[in-house]
Amino acid sequence: MVYIDTSVIVALLTLEPNTQEVMTWYAGLRDVPYCSDWLLTEFSSAIAIKVRTRQLTEAHAKLVRRQFNLLAAGGLRLVPVSRAAFKQAADMVKQHRVGLRAGDSLHLAVALELGASHMATLDGTLAENAERKRLKRIVF
Repeated sequence: MVYIDTSVIVALLTLEPNTQEVMTWYAGLRDVPYCSDWLLTEFSSAIAIKVRTRQLTEAHAKLVRRQFNLLAAGGLRLVPVSRAAFKQAADMVKQHRVGLRAGDSLHLAVALELGASHMATLDGTLAENAERKRLKRIVF
């Protein structure tokens, strides 16, 4: 099972350095990837930042949000974040040397709770931590 984090979805739906690689990878998936409901908030934040920094116009952001809603309705399996995952994420960020941020630790905790075998992320720190936890990294 593949767990996909927000960075990959942002690259899938907006222009990012790895957009082409992500699109090719996503188009070749045989199974629907998993992600947590945290994606809903984190993706909205990423798009809002792109509008504030003028990387996207409001009109383009509206289109991206529509595409995201379609993807979330059928191209992803969104799962709720359990209290245990929140606790595990909190424990992970206490280990300051691993460099995980709150949102990334939450993605990793949910992936581990689900028993994911692979982590799709464009975040190097999250990828390194996923590998430490024995998840295979999807390389873009």
